[in-house]
Amino acid sequence: MRQLPHDAPGPQLPPRMNFNKAPAPPPAEEITKEIRKLNLDDKSATSTDPKQQQQQQQPATMPLPQEFVVKYLGHRDAGGLWGIKHTRKPVDEMVGRAKEMKAGETLPFLKMTVSEKGVNIAEMPQNVNKNFESGFYNIDVISYGVQDLVYTRVFAMIVVREDAASLRTHHPFQCHAFVCDSRQNARKLTFALAQAFQQFSKEVKSNKANKKPKKFAIDLRSPEEIEVDLKEADSEA
Repeated sequence: MRQLPHDAPGPQLPPRMNFNKAPAPPPAEEITKEIRKLNLDDKSATSTDPKQQQQQQQPATMPLPQEFVVKYLGHRDAGGLWGIKHTRKPVDEMVGRAKEMKAGETLPFLKMTVSEKGVNIAEMPQNVNKNFESGFYNIDVISYGVQDLVYTRVFAMIVVREDAASLRTHHPFQCHAFVCDSRQNARKLTFALAQAFQQFSKEVKSNKANKKPKKFAIDLRSPEEIEVDLKEADSEA
């Protein structure tokens, strides 16, 4: 029998493959670390192929509800009901604060469900940060939604407070921001909310009792398109 030299490597077994188990969702602390990687050039997933860009910007109609695993950046007062000009500064502030978190601190790890009735926020089993408000936001209290143009994995929405008691001590408009695991999912989340708005609008129009439907907006432009439009507006001013 032929003997192997003492310094020769032993036989290598192929890695065991498991075809049954799906990959587990990343733990909250790993997701929190990713927030520190957000920067002004967070557009690495942008395709240069025009056909792929069109597919990303105009996905086929999706069924509702849709579920998304997100990190909650928090909320800030918004200066108005609609427009990215009312979400950009709050998002910058929230991302800046998240980047300053100490080692071991985590962002709330949540499940966001978008349906034709609204948006539901619930915590994931792995979540350890309880600093968030769980519950349901009816579609008619959400006035605006957009994928941020700088931090393209961030989705922001403006919620309108209608409770007279809370309006005495709180600002009427609040910007809530969430970090998705990819730019594509932030885009998908934006389109899911747009579809919810469309379905709600149809229901309102079919109900003659609602003479004054509430106004809302969803910005379906890509971050690059928003940036170009803002630059053109500044040059015309």
